[in-house]
Amino acid sequence: MTQSAAAQKPPATPRRLDPEDAQHALAEVQERLRRQQLVADLVHRQEEGDAKANLVEDLVHRQHEAELKTLLDGLHPADIAFILESLPKDERQSIWKLVSPEHDADVLLEVEDWVRESLIEAMDRQDLVAATGNMDADELADLAPDLPPDVVAEVQKGLTEEERAQLLEAMGYPEDSVGAIMDFEMVRVREDVTLEVVLRYLRRLHELPDHTDQIFVVDRQDKLQGILPLSRLLVSEPETEVRAVMNSDFLTLNPLDSDADAAGAFERYDLVSAPVMDDQGRLIGRVTIADVVDVMREDSQEQALSRAGLQEEDIFAPVSTALRNRAPWLLFNLCTAATASFVASQFEGTASQIVILAFLMSIVAGIGGNSGNQTMTLIIRALAMGRITGRNLWQLVKRELFVTLMVGLCGSLVAALFAWAISHSISIALVMMAAMVCNMLVGASVGVLVPMVRARFGKDPAMGSSVLLTFATDSLGFFIFLGLATIFLL
Repeated sequence: MTQSAAAQKPPATPRRLDPEDAQHALAEVQERLRRQQLVADLVHRQEEGDAKANLVEDLVHRQHEAELKTLLDGLHPADIAFILESLPKDERQSIWKLVSPEHDADVLLEVEDWVRESLIEAMDRQDLVAATGNMDADELADLAPDLPPDVVAEVQKGLTEEERAQLLEAMGYPEDSVGAIMDFEMVRVREDVTLEVVLRYLRRLHELPDHTDQIFVVDRQDKLQGILPLSRLLVSEPETEVRAVMNSDFLTLNPLDSDADAAGAFERYDLVSAPVMDDQGRLIGRVTIADVVDVMREDSQEQALSRAGLQEEDIFAPVSTALRNRAPWLLFNLCTAATASFVASQFEGTASQIVILAFLMSIVAGIGGNSGNQTMTLIIRALAMGRITGRNLWQLVKRELFVTLMVGLCGSLVAALFAWAISHSISIALVMMAAMVCNMLVGASVGVLVPMVRARFGKDPAMGSSVLLTFATDSLGFFIFLGLATIFLL
């Protein structure tokens, strides 16, 4: 008996997930680029017009390009995106030219915005149309702001009426809204058909949309009636009607909802996908866990940069661009540091008479800053998750101050022992203890107030928060410590 076609297929080769694969590929790309540059430098040292040397350079260059192309063809688009983000602009453009055209669209969707702009600049109009021509409407909407208008217009000509309407709809929603990240691909059925009919319908599809864990039940006006989990579809009797097994209690999103709120809902309810309904109750799209993970990652990156007063930038961007991004908050930090130094200078007499204070006051400022940073991190996280309201704000403030006081008392005992050990003075130890507790309370207060005030006025709670916290704990830390020393030690 002969084997079936399925049995004759070679066994699949599983790919083990290794976070270091992309780093290894990047190192190999950099090494090949380095070798290519070495050959070019050697050739340039030869006499000008040396035909043999130029021929050698051309052959070696072609060989290196072929090796790089083979390497890139075997990588996932996300790994290619990582490599492009990790290379200087000139090398990035060289590698981008070697990426297979079939991967162009996926790579453009994977890379960060600041890299995507440079990649699109390096592509001609024909290549851009080819790369974006087969994108879904929601994917094209993500790229549209970075694409030349004539390319977007050309791609729209190849869309169906429905796809064109979906594209215009997606482009019309605010950037940080659910409508901007929703997917239009989904499976819809009527409630009056049997599960057997639904199964036959699914088998006729080429493939299910990514992250399909439920089927949406709609009426003839596309109003959402319920959801049918695939798990329930598979275990129920085929003769059963959809209305008998569908869930009528389900979570929905509005296209104008914040994408951060949607991410919070996915995290809270362990969702894989969620329907998006307009104000008339019609199903217009869905949000999947893949979209939400991207939102969480971007929010996390933006929050980390904001706390240092930075905006997202190319790590290989020109110096002028980096200066515009970093200089404002650094100059502000310089002013705050100067203020702290000015405060300390007003107690020159105290510091000159008790020199040991100059070594201890940095501890007071540093511990206050660390304490405030812990509080600020918790507050910013709670604001992002929507857990802070007018009713629980004062309770939260009191809790943070009490926790800080308890931690401060414990830590200040250790600091007081250290101060006594190096100064042999009980008075200095007590001043050290009191100053540390007071400055930690200052840090906690600033850690609560700065994010809350910024959020109250519609600003990013994390923007420049670390700089403002450092200013408060340094200036007031020096003032408290040296002020107490002036009162009780002189």
